[in-house]
This record gives sequence, structure tokens and C-alpha cells, in this order.
Amino acid sequence: MSKLQDIINISRRIIYYKGYQATSISDILEEAHIGKGQFYHYFSSKRELGLAVVDDLVQEWDRDVFEGIFETNLEPITKLNKMLDRTLTIHTDEEGKSGCPAGNLAIEMSEHDEMFRLKVHYIFDRWISSIEGALNELKARGHLTSDTDAKKHARAIVSMIEGAILLKKSQNEVDFLTNAIAIIRAQYRLS
Repeated sequence: MSKLQDIINISRRIIYYKGYQATSISDILEEAHIGKGQFYHYFSSKRELGLAVVDDLVQEWDRDVFEGIFETNLEPITKLNKMLDRTLTIHTDEEGKSGCPAGNLAIEMSEHDEMFRLKVHYIFDRWISSIEGALNELKARGHLTSDTDAKKHARAIVSMIEGAILLKKSQNEVDFLTNAIAIIRAQYRLS
């Protein structure tokens, strides 16, 4: 792994646990064991690093969710179940206790920085479109009624998941997420 990617990974972890605003360059320097000169060799500012962190998050979603699940030849029910399983796995282990990285950045930065907002918007927009595509496949196969508005349902699914992750984080109770996932599976007959 390159030093640049190492700095991004460390920064991503710190920002995930502390938030972007609360993370200082000193936090990153200390955790990455680098000096200011090395930091500024790679990044002109904390904002530039923050945007690189969001780009790294986007690449993960592209690779693991959009290409790795939704753009495969899997059956639509399998795609949706894999997405839900991934969500449960990430957010029920110790690493996922601080909420959704994209959701956290959306809440914290969308009103303050248009570039952050657009990059995080990309994740949610593509996630909704991917779910919509799977739901449309289910509709075409007669698994869902022909009057099902796939886009509205996809938005509701993402809203339910993100809301459950937020409540899980604030209430420190995983049942919010496991219940939401169970309801989604039941609603769309995914099991």
C-alpha cells in the first residue's frame, strides 16, 4: 500500500469515529506517523484530504455494492439479499458502531460544502438506482405487482436502512437495523 493510500485509510477511520469537523490535521499526523511536510506533499488542505476520503468511500461502494452486487448476473432477489447481508455485516460488527460513513458525512457536511454533498449524493443516488433496477426486474418477473413504483420503493428502502443505522447508533441497539432488514425482506418476499 502506498503512503498516500495509508494516509487516506487512517484519515477515513478517524473521520468515521470523530467526524470531519472534529478531526484535526494533528490527529492525522499523529496516527499516520508523518510530519506536516509529508502531509502537505500529498494534500494542500484538510478539505482536499476530506474529499479524497469521500472518493475512497465512493470507490468502495462502486466496487463492493454497485459492481460487486447490482451489476452482476445474479437474480434480483439474490442481489437485494446480498446488499442487505452486507449492510448487516458491516453495521453489526465492532467496526460499524459509529453509523454509516456516507450517512455521517451527508449529515455533517451537506449543508457546508457543495463538493462533499455532491460526492455523497452520488453514493445514495446510485444506491437508489441500483435497488430500483432490481425491483424493476422483480416487477417484470411478476414477483411485484405491475403498479409498484420501483423508484419510490427504492428510496423508501434506503431511507429505512439509513434511519435504522442512525437509530442503532444513537440508541446503541442493533435491533433497529435487524428489524428494518427483516421488514424489507418480508415486504419484498426476499426469503
